Amino acid sequence: MKLFILSILTIVLLPQLTFAESEYTLDLDEIEKKPHSFGGYLEVRPVLLGFDKDAAFYKLKLYNKDEGKTGEEYNAKLQLNASYEKGIAKFYTKINVDMQQSYLGWSDKTSVFEGYLSLKPSSSFIINAGKKTMKWGKGYAWTPAAFVDRIKNPDDPNLALEGFISLSADYIKSYSGPLKTISFTPVLLPVYDDVNDDFGETDHVNFAGKLYLLLYDTDIDFMVLAGGSKTTRFGFDFSRNITSNFEIHGEFAFINNFEKKFINNTGDIFIKEYDAKSYLLGIRYLTELDTTFIVEYYHSGTGFTNGEMEDYFSFINTAYETYTSLGNDSDLQKALNLTEGNYGRINPMKDYLYARVSQKEPFNILHFTSSLTGIFNVNDKSFSLSPEVLYTGITNLELRLKTSFLVGESNSEYGEKQNDYRVEFRTRYYF
Repeated sequence: MKLFILSILTIVLLPQLTFAESEYTLDLDEIEKKPHSFGGYLEVRPVLLGFDKDAAFYKLKLYNKDEGKTGEEYNAKLQLNASYEKGIAKFYTKINVDMQQSYLGWSDKTSVFEGYLSLKPSSSFIINAGKKTMKWGKGYAWTPAAFVDRIKNPDDPNLALEGFISLSADYIKSYSGPLKTISFTPVLLPVYDDVNDDFGETDHVNFAGKLYLLLYDTDIDFMVLAGGSKTTRFGFDFSRNITSNFEIHGEFAFINNFEKKFINNTGDIFIKEYDAKSYLLGIRYLTELDTTFIVEYYHSGTGFTNGEMEDYFSFINTAYETYTSLGNDSDLQKALNLTEGNYGRINPMKDYLYARVSQKEPFNILHFTSSLTGIFNVNDKSFSLSPEVLYTGITNLELRLKTSFLVGESNSEYGEKQNDYRVEFRTRYYF
């Protein structure tokens, strides 16, 4: 794997160094719009993890391993996107290949993130059929009203997400006056075996819709999802530029008859049904010195309380003691079954604060951008802090060094993560 990474880096860097001094020539064929396009990136990302052996998630996931104080990961990713356009038709696809060698072994996965056909019979009407990412919601780190999209990772919210297979349309109409634009996006999303089967309960055809308004220079969306794979839910979001460099945004989601599955400290499983309400409020501010501030507050109505998380961690610790004394891991397996998509999902509790500050070319250092990101769990006072530096001084090449520190008391979200810190170096070459 190390030889593989060195080979990739050589392939990426050598052309940059070889042709750095070549003269630029104008090719008129490059100016003309071509019916097809092809691009993507190749990424190599080694990671160093500092384990916390006393943490509940370490005991749960690595109870039968002895990994020492640190662990290594070697990640590689290839993402390809291509499109072809002719007449009213356009085809677009995005393919993602992930490879990883880690303390858990080798894994690889190839996924079609998007692959859909668009028909545009008029400038105001588009039909899309296939696998597509909808990108609903106005939030940066979280999007509670994005009912037909996968959940973002707030630690790296700009990563591309895999879409769902659907049939959708967009109807757009413009006006003069306070209401400048209105559009409607209906979506049919089937869920069957091997077709969107990770979206929710199978054997249903779900309907979703989004109504967009540009009203008084404010972007407003109303969303709905119904059909049986998930309980009915309604959403609303908005975004408005107060000034050219200051924007506010927000989201609200109402989930009817949400079922929360949780466990107590003795291993009894409960299901609670209720109407959940989630919301987000955020700002984005750009200063004259090219400093960008993003702040968001997020309340998850589907999240766990402090007491529910403490019971979960307590059960894991008891199950681990049973395993070490008797060799019986049945309770640990029980906790693992409840973790996937439940306790183990990204930010599983109720209230969070996200803050990010980034500075382009700090101290006039060309091609560098420095950033600091913090995610604070308001409920248990634990948090993560991630400084990073990005270099883009070589054409088509992006270098990023990022560290993350997880801080929290016992029985807190970040205090019980399996690692205390994380260091990664990402090399990404665009083509």
